[in-house]
Amino acid sequence: MQKLFPILISIFQILLFAHFSFGQEPTPFSQEVKDIKTKYMDAPKGGIVFTGSSSIRLWHSLQEDFPDKQLLNTGFGGSQTHQLLHYLDELVLNYAPTKVLIYEGDNDISAGKPLPRIVEEFNELIHRLRSANPTVEIFIISAKPSPSRWQLKADYEKLNASLKKLSKKNKNVTFVDIWTPMLTKEGKPDPSLFVEDDLHMNARGYLIWKNAIAKVLK
Repeated sequence: MQKLFPILISIFQILLFAHFSFGQEPTPFSQEVKDIKTKYMDAPKGGIVFTGSSSIRLWHSLQEDFPDKQLLNTGFGGSQTHQLLHYLDELVLNYAPTKVLIYEGDNDISAGKPLPRIVEEFNELIHRLRSANPTVEIFIISAKPSPSRWQLKADYEKLNASLKKLSKKNKNVTFVDIWTPMLTKEGKPDPSLFVEDDLHMNARGYLIWKNAIAKVLK
């Protein structure tokens, strides 16, 4: 029993780390989510919801870029996929959208979350969206090539390949590639598309997103 005790302690520590790394409740965003709900309190149902992490949240020209669309921007914080799952009712399902565009996975990779876990969470997103509306159109926006995270290039490429494969396996799910058009001719991130932190985009970066999404958002 004395020999077994240290092993049990180690297992407990591993499980505890996993819980706090990936499984903890995303309460840091609760106030931000409340603010979004207040902002769109009177929003009509049946529109298009853009949601996900800060790259969506900071897309301030979104409505201007798609003036003929009824849009809601419910991007929040520096969120990860499991946090969007937690707030899916408040940020997406309550608006009964006909189309949903999702940008998640970028922060998941940066946080070291395993790829299978991310794909599993995207699967759950698709399942819950379809359960609420079987005809909903889902668009998964690929991870972007940020200069500040270029050391994780291989991980992001694997993520994008997995999300593209997932999209092909599901009806009415479209993969939107913004990785490729944001690279230079040399295959590296274009620094002119980003603000000072080399992570978030400027107007030129969002123009690339707009053009890529416009091709599939009929």
